[in-house]
Amino acid sequence: MTDTPDYTPPKVWTWNKANGGRFANINRPIAGPTHDKDLPVGRHPLQLYSLGTPNGVKITIMLEELLALGHAGAEYDAWLIRIGEGDQFGSGFVAANPNSKIPALVDRSGPTPIRVFESGAILVYLAEKFGAFLPAESAARAETLSWLFWQMGSAPYLGGGFGHFYAYAPFKMEYPIDRFAMEVKRQLDVLDRRLAENAFIAGPDYTIADMAIWPWYGGLAKGWLYGAAEFLDVAAYRHVQRWAEAIGERPAVRRGRMVNRVQGEASSQLHERHDASDFETRTQDKLKAAE
Repeated sequence: MTDTPDYTPPKVWTWNKANGGRFANINRPIAGPTHDKDLPVGRHPLQLYSLGTPNGVKITIMLEELLALGHAGAEYDAWLIRIGEGDQFGSGFVAANPNSKIPALVDRSGPTPIRVFESGAILVYLAEKFGAFLPAESAARAETLSWLFWQMGSAPYLGGGFGHFYAYAPFKMEYPIDRFAMEVKRQLDVLDRRLAENAFIAGPDYTIADMAIWPWYGGLAKGWLYGAAEFLDVAAYRHVQRWAEAIGERPAVRRGRMVNRVQGEASSQLHERHDASDFETRTQDKLKAAE
């Protein structure tokens, strides 16, 4: 690895295990399992295997919102996948998601388990299964899906691009930081202009588009990602700020953000979720700690 501007790539790239900065211990150029490990299975119809990253939070928010609407079939067990320890490379997880990325969902409500991977696909699957948060009318549905896939295509520039080089790379490099900061600010402007004219991302109604975009760009607006709020001047995007605040106040969003979370205050973490009462226990623990 080099930080000199005259680096010349070799004719054939070879894997350097020291490459990858903070995530070098889990990055590798091949797929497949590294060890045998079955996934646990709980008692609910839906089994979620995840971590409280922005991509994981999308799904726990969706599930908590469905339960808040009264969809009892959306009850779920959320199992913690510690990606820093390589849990995503266990044979059971690879069977649920051959791409070895969280989140992965297994729907056991029918005679044959159905696996769903990629956060956008899981959101669409759940929205269609329960008939919620995805409009049925053609134009509104198209708008919602367009913004959902906008997020799927845009967030890698925020996370893998800006976030990596600004916060996780082993040394600071002006060119990639400037390149990705420019793109992230352009994306924030796209959202700000949209939200200047609409209460929510896809229009007047709260949808899976908001659930997908909020953990990434709402988190950035709230100062939760990469310690970059001041650097990116996120306060300047006032419509994004309004939207981020409104979404963050939803009780289901607050619960969803706790599930599978392993960072921040201990009282804000619910490593695994197997029953709605788990949140009550966590709240009681928080109150006791404050006494």
